Amino acid sequence: MTHAPKEAAGDAVVRKKPWYRQLYVQVLVAIVIGIVLGWRWPDLATSMEPIGTTFITAMKMLIGPIVFLTIIGGVTGVADLKQVGRTGVKALAYFQVGTIVAMMAGLVAINLFRLGDGVHADASRIEVSGEAGSYVETGEHQHWWEFLTHIVPDSVFGAFVEGDILQVIFLAVIFGIALRAVGQVGEPIIAGVNRLTEVVFKVLSFVMKVAPLGAFGAMAYAIGKFGLSTLTSLGSLILLFYVTSLFFVLVVLGTVLAACVRLNIFQLLRYFKEELLLVLGTSTAEPALPGLMRKLEFMGAEKSTVRLVVPTGYSFNLDGAAIYLSLATLYIAQATDTSLSVGQQLGLLAVMLLTSKGAAGVAGGGFIALTATLSTVGHVPAAGIMLVFGIDKFMSECRALVNFCGNAVATLFVARWENGLDLERARRVLSGDLREGREGEAVAQDAAVQGAGKPAVTGADVPAARPAEGDGAVPVNR
Repeated sequence: MTHAPKEAAGDAVVRKKPWYRQLYVQVLVAIVIGIVLGWRWPDLATSMEPIGTTFITAMKMLIGPIVFLTIIGGVTGVADLKQVGRTGVKALAYFQVGTIVAMMAGLVAINLFRLGDGVHADASRIEVSGEAGSYVETGEHQHWWEFLTHIVPDSVFGAFVEGDILQVIFLAVIFGIALRAVGQVGEPIIAGVNRLTEVVFKVLSFVMKVAPLGAFGAMAYAIGKFGLSTLTSLGSLILLFYVTSLFFVLVVLGTVLAACVRLNIFQLLRYFKEELLLVLGTSTAEPALPGLMRKLEFMGAEKSTVRLVVPTGYSFNLDGAAIYLSLATLYIAQATDTSLSVGQQLGLLAVMLLTSKGAAGVAGGGFIALTATLSTVGHVPAAGIMLVFGIDKFMSECRALVNFCGNAVATLFVARWENGLDLERARRVLSGDLREGREGEAVAQDAAVQGAGKPAVTGADVPAARPAEGDGAVPVNR
């Protein structure tokens, strides 16, 4: 079988955007400009903070409604409510196993290299003040079981006002189950939810047009405020965190993806390059949540599974935060000359599994969880978080990237487990043989797929290319 030249094949199907109009290129250029500005003109760069924070605020404004609507769409899209429970249990089981493995990776790394030895910091003389002080105070008053009781909001609207994703998930699951339980009475509301989802995602597409500007502002401020010199003071700890995270993504997640889903981690990372660069520029995985769901559905993952697992994973499946939490805790212990046995370290791990959930989606959540862990166990002084506070900004990007990758793999894993993944379609999408057109249709990239002289393959020809209009479809905006 002969193949037409790739360029000709692409032109025959859909005209490709010029490289300078690709979102990931624009975001990458914006990040580089932000780094240069922060390095050369720090005073000017710090004044760019409102640009980055405004974009992130605009994204967070939409995250609550998106999570609420998509979870309802996922629950109501399942014919049997037992399947919702089964999918949820499988997802939570995977999340817990993934979190344990991530924390173990951090523990092993810091025990092997012991970067805190020789610091000899006196915890009684460490001054805790400012923003870090508020995090410490919050963490010291947080109990390991609070994440269970905190899930229930004080009011229906309170969860959205506070931006608490855990509470939004709880409300969405309850509402979704109720809509399914009332039968035909709930059908008009379900249809309205699906149409409202379309509107919210259209608003999101407007906000995403300024993503490069937001990435520029966030990166310029970070470099200008903290300076590249901050990296040298605790550079070895930052490097160890990045190397451990890279190992976790490529080896651990890569093995899970290859052995259980039969897909390639490098192809998956390339497929999500736009979202990964957006996460890198803004230091948070939230702006990439809609793109993650859209692309997973396009790959052939069942819509109901995607819309249940992805939003839940953003609160319960924080692999990057888990690595950071275990690594930072042991570094503080070593730096303050606090000796911890293997049993005590495993006890720390058990507590971290719970405290890490309580601060999900909360400002300074990493430090709150870290302080809550140290306060609960009592062996390591909580004031020691000041030793790592200065470099947290340079580690937040990596945490968010690993969290994003972990949720992508988790969703594919659960979809495969539930027999809700079109594996052949997923392979074609990751290899580039099938890609999204202007309106979200699937189009064949290779002329051999569609045949010489035949019309382009569209969503009508390939199963699950695009959900039917009015059925909770996530619009694709190019």
